[in-house]
Amino acid sequence: MKTTKIISKKAPAPVGAYPHARRTGNLLFLSGIGPRVKGSSKIPGVELDSIGNIISYNIEEQCHSVFKNVRTVLEEAGSCWENLVDVTVFLTNIKKDFKTYNRIYAEYFKDNQPCRTTVEVNRLPTPIAIELKCVAVV
Repeated sequence: MKTTKIISKKAPAPVGAYPHARRTGNLLFLSGIGPRVKGSSKIPGVELDSIGNIISYNIEEQCHSVFKNVRTVLEEAGSCWENLVDVTVFLTNIKKDFKTYNRIYAEYFKDNQPCRTTVEVNRLPTPIAIELKCVAVV
């Protein structure tokens, strides 16, 4: 089956050798997407020390930013927020952040409620506290 690689010009660049998404048939698979700001290494709500360690972060700001980035990739790939069918969420501190993230998630997914898995990970490739891996239909 033919697949199409999608690199968004409107979303933050991937931090590795992978596309933002890949379309196979009517399914769209998004790579892990974080809250970075396009065109910079800025991460909303994150304060770093002089060697790049996280001093503090605001999970609420990161949630809004990561959802914006996912929406951008979906739309550029020919899909939309309402077409999400599966979301895997990676949090670096589930005990501290789950309640806030879950509240914000519910705001974004009032009508469309895709399947969801939330897991805690020790760290992510950049100093972020949340990353989403999604599947949507086109």
